[in-house]
Amino acid sequence: MSKIKKIILVVVLCFVAPALASLGVRAAGSQPGSWRTADWSSSGLLPEASSDREAAVYVMAARTGGLKGALAVHSWIVTKDRDAARYTRYDKVGWGSPIRTNSYPADGRWYSNTPDVLLALHGAQAARLIPQIEAAVEAYPFAGFGDYRIWPGPNSNSFVAHVLRQVPELELALPPEAVGRDFRPFGDFVTLTPDWRNLEVSLGGYAGFAIGTLYGLELRLAGLVFGLDVMRPALKLPGFGRIGMERDTGLVS
Repeated sequence: MSKIKKIILVVVLCFVAPALASLGVRAAGSQPGSWRTADWSSSGLLPEASSDREAAVYVMAARTGGLKGALAVHSWIVTKDRDAARYTRYDKVGWGSPIRTNSYPADGRWYSNTPDVLLALHGAQAARLIPQIEAAVEAYPFAGFGDYRIWPGPNSNSFVAHVLRQVPELELALPPEAVGRDFRPFGDFVTLTPDWRNLEVSLGGYAGFAIGTLYGLELRLAGLVFGLDVMRPALKLPGFGRIGMERDTGLVS
């Protein structure tokens, strides 16, 4: 078998086949007919802000609508200062001025899909990182009208990934289904965390790879991810995400 055929076979087995399988599962399920009929209400995952005096930081993600949800999630960031009466939620969306603050409930469903809490921090650590998060949101370079592209980015996941890179102490990588997380402008090819434990290489979000304690080993193609996590044993498949041990989010039930 020629090298080209082997490469094609790897792409089909690692990327195309899982993506098609996930699309099939999604198509067989029930989804809202449009964003107007979808449920955007609070999921009840987070405690009432007024009932928790401590500062808090959450990173959340939920499957998006339609067939896109077979492959992608929408992610956002939530903060709360100590003694604050409400949360502050930051999203990037695909219409109007893209960076939104408190457009939805902090733990709201997204296209009727209940979110997952990817990270939960409380107390002094959260209080210390909130100003850094706010600065990263303010400095996001794709915040103007028209600065949204669903694929390969900059989209909602590109925005959250930017904040996570700017605040490495959050020690979080978005899930494999966060299509757009590896978007970079051409010329910004290599990202290395300050502790040198995580390396990402991206060709504008179209292709790349990552290796490190946050990612394990990932091959990235067209926004899809195939990989293996050794620290928290799991296989990563396009559409299906992690299959194996989940990351400890820090959320107290």
